[in-house]
Amino acid sequence: MALFPGTHLGPYEIAGPLGSGGMGEVYRARDTRLERTVAIKILPRELSNDPIRKQRFDREAKTISSLNHPHICVLHDVGSQDGIDYLVMECVEGETLAKRLEKGPLPVDQALRYGTQIADALDKAHRNCVVHRDLKPGNIMVTSAGAKLLDFGLAKPVAPLASVATLTAAVTQSSPMTEQGAIVGTFQYMSPEQIEGKDLDGRSDIFSLGAVLYEMVTGKRAFEGKSQLSVASAILEKEPAPISVVKPMTPPALDRCIKRCLSKEVERRWQNAGDLAIELQYIAEVGSQATSLSRPTGSARGHRVWAAAGIALVALFSGLGLAYFLRPVPERRVIRSSILPPEKLSFGESANSWAAAAVSPDGSRIVVGVIGQASREMLYVRPLDALTGQILAGTEGASFPFWSPDGRSIGFFADGQLKTIDASSGPVQVLCPAPEGRGGTWNRDGVIVFAPSPVANLYRIAATGGTPAAVTKLDAARHEDTHRWPQFLPDGRHFLYLARTLDISSSEIHVGSIDSAEPASVVGAMGNPVYAAAGYLVYPRGNLLVAQMFDTDRFRVSGEAVPIADQVLFNGNVNYASFSLSGNGVLAFTRAVGEGVSELIWSDRNGKTVGRVSEPGRYFGPSLSPDGRKLAVEVYDPRTHANSDIWIYDLTRGSRTRLTYSQSNERNRLPVWSPDGSRIAFSSSRGGHTQIYEKAVNGVGAENVVSPREGHSYATTWSQDGQFIAGFQENSQHGGLQFLVLSRLSGDKPIPFLQGISGLSRFTFARISPNGKWIAYSSWESGRGETYISSFPSGAGTWQVSTNGGNDPHWRRDAKELFYISRDDTLMSVEISEQNGSPVVGKSQPLFRTRRVTSPDWVYDVSPDGSRFLINRLLLPSGPEPITMVVNWDAELKKK
Repeated sequence: MALFPGTHLGPYEIAGPLGSGGMGEVYRARDTRLERTVAIKILPRELSNDPIRKQRFDREAKTISSLNHPHICVLHDVGSQDGIDYLVMECVEGETLAKRLEKGPLPVDQALRYGTQIADALDKAHRNCVVHRDLKPGNIMVTSAGAKLLDFGLAKPVAPLASVATLTAAVTQSSPMTEQGAIVGTFQYMSPEQIEGKDLDGRSDIFSLGAVLYEMVTGKRAFEGKSQLSVASAILEKEPAPISVVKPMTPPALDRCIKRCLSKEVERRWQNAGDLAIELQYIAEVGSQATSLSRPTGSARGHRVWAAAGIALVALFSGLGLAYFLRPVPERRVIRSSILPPEKLSFGESANSWAAAAVSPDGSRIVVGVIGQASREMLYVRPLDALTGQILAGTEGASFPFWSPDGRSIGFFADGQLKTIDASSGPVQVLCPAPEGRGGTWNRDGVIVFAPSPVANLYRIAATGGTPAAVTKLDAARHEDTHRWPQFLPDGRHFLYLARTLDISSSEIHVGSIDSAEPASVVGAMGNPVYAAAGYLVYPRGNLLVAQMFDTDRFRVSGEAVPIADQVLFNGNVNYASFSLSGNGVLAFTRAVGEGVSELIWSDRNGKTVGRVSEPGRYFGPSLSPDGRKLAVEVYDPRTHANSDIWIYDLTRGSRTRLTYSQSNERNRLPVWSPDGSRIAFSSSRGGHTQIYEKAVNGVGAENVVSPREGHSYATTWSQDGQFIAGFQENSQHGGLQFLVLSRLSGDKPIPFLQGISGLSRFTFARISPNGKWIAYSSWESGRGETYISSFPSGAGTWQVSTNGGNDPHWRRDAKELFYISRDDTLMSVEISEQNGSPVVGKSQPLFRTRRVTSPDWVYDVSPDGSRFLINRLLLPSGPEPITMVVNWDAELKKK
């Protein structure tokens, strides 16, 4: 039954048809609740009572809902009305790949880009035990953001077919949608086993993708025929013309890659789509020089022939004894698996980005942060030969765990301190202050090297405790602002680390020593380095993990960096990729799928959700205007997840406008309102140097710089008289953070307010009270974060507000109540009164548990009257996102 424009299915208003197929009709529609355009797929009324087709329709809904990937069409909703079942999906703007191919083949770089994206999408589906079964150009949409995989209407969980369809039965069908047990799919892109009606797995989709890649590159179908029977016969018996003949300028590596996809024998194809995605990306990076997993060239074959002849002659003269020593060594096989979190827990954003999986040195166990709906991160240790593990009590709030060399203990950061714990559970030992740790490493002599804060050099301390001592020094000439992510080399004296600079693109991996402060530069990089015992330096390039040969004697890399894993979760805020290596070839990593997704909601003082401000997205630093009618918030670009801009939400009208326009890899963050609500101060990382700017809320006029030119500066609060913007500056020369009070009128020279101890203490979250008398802030001087009040602007006197940990303070508009986040993520309330010109701090009262997005900062704001809270609430995954384990990962690398 056709639906006409204006027809309503629930809250969705039909706008017009988009297309139709064997599984139903598709319409463009408007979501009247969220004011967005969607696509609605319906099952025709006359087929609703068909149990087989209805079952397939229901299966499609469940299938798509389990697949959260940027290159898979998003499922928003499902519904039923007047006997019509429907799916509500993302409306993807663009043209199908089939339509694009009518114009001819794609440029190789474009084909590689789309191919990589589709392969990665298939990898996500296959890991969820879903095979597409109808991969073809008509089910791939080409958009401005890349390729989108559509129509899982023929997808099903991997399981044996109900009955076996014969080729004869298949070719008599006129539609790809057939009866139970018959072949489903489109013939030109079917795998041989699909045509033969055999059981299918993800390798069938890889064959289909190979056919699509062939057509993208050559403009011709891999298998042609005048009838379905002749096409099916070609797929079963013939090889397509070599791409090198059809398109001679195609990189040979791509020709070989596609040929492997199209192998008739399942075992000779790529065995998973993730590896295919990595290979395609590698070819795209190195072009025609790519030789990954290729057969040797003629010259190489010649050398191997002579080598084989030489071995044969030696064997003849040396007899069976020598033959024994020359016997083939069993091949080390790469084994991939996944690890799921414990029941009712997840490896959520915070757990993966801050308490990422760490593999024990012997590769027998992992430790990883887990999180629940209403709990803080805790460390979870699991043997790899068991199905369950144990949570380590006392590790609440843990981040960045690391193992002792004997695997008996684990180091980690929590509550502003460096701590250790026995890996089989036991009492936690506090070693020293570490306000916001950025990695640690432990050698066999019982020495730990660690980064205590985001803007410090590295320190060493005995694993039994003591006084920390600096082991690196920030290089002012290179404008280094932090050293982080140390990793000991095999000698136990030297260690790798990331030396980050103000211009992040100039950052490098260095080698330091516990015996000397003189570093050695190794290679340019922007993420955490790890040495692999096989002789490789492994480090991230964004979401791509690469390995490069590394000489531990001369501290030099050689050869090209080779990709070993793609779509690895990379936390750009802290320059950290979520991966770990053991000493015997075990790799663990977390995939970058849906990280950091949150929603902006209103909560009352009991924690009950009383309203929603936004759709799910990536938000940071929500800030309400003084009158509470508008909201400024940092919003990440959903296409790149690298750029971010400040957006202004009009909470009374339900509209939003964009205030800033970022360039490449630029973040515009931490919006702060002027007291009259007419201007916004924010921090921008333009050119790799973060400064404070101010701009009119209506967008008129220039953006004025109001911070010093040196260091990284961030605004957090604006005084009621409009004269001062308070914030903090990353001070690379002193290795710490200091508060600044910046004059908005002159802005030439910062006025120091509070100074931290080099690297081992921090001050942050400054909020000037609305009456202009006091400033609330968080300090780690006591060894963990607590909330304090001092007089403003003199800084005289200190009054402690929190008693068991506290961060991110916010004032009620009348300055008579202060809120902060406790150690267990509970929003706390404290009454503030005044006596003889000094603040009087009342008793802290818990309100409700929050679900923070990242480290406990910038997650909420309070309405002027203190009755409601604007919360940036983390959306935990609907299903567990596993940790990927790769055993003998370097065995495959050595083939490249």
